[in-house]
Amino acid sequence: MAHEAAIEFIRANPRGVLATYRRDAHAQLSPVLAAVDAESRVVISTREGAMKTLNLRRNPRAALCVLNARFFGEWHTVEGNVEIVSLPEAMEPLVDYYRRSSGEHPDWADYREAMTRERRVLLRITVDRSGPTTQG
Repeated sequence: MAHEAAIEFIRANPRGVLATYRRDAHAQLSPVLAAVDAESRVVISTREGAMKTLNLRRNPRAALCVLNARFFGEWHTVEGNVEIVSLPEAMEPLVDYYRRSSGEHPDWADYREAMTRERRVLLRITVDRSGPTTQG
């Protein structure tokens, strides 16, 4: 896989900044917690009404910069087209996202209720670019 180093880095370092594009083409940045699904897509949970979701409905492309826990040192970016999965189809992928990013939830029924109440969606980034190829 051409982007394996970036994908593996995201598996171990889930904190990053997602860039989506506003109507005027300027970047809108959001701190996010990312995971990698079974198909090696980068997945992010957000709300249906969040600005990043609205931007992605208009322009389904995003970039994500992921940093290590120390901030300085190794980091990776990925870019790609984004699929937005809304409820009810998003529920089981949201459960999978939680397991991959945080482990087991103490009350899955409560988690599912919260996802519905918060109108959560799952963003799936299919990576077609990644970097850096060297450290700066």
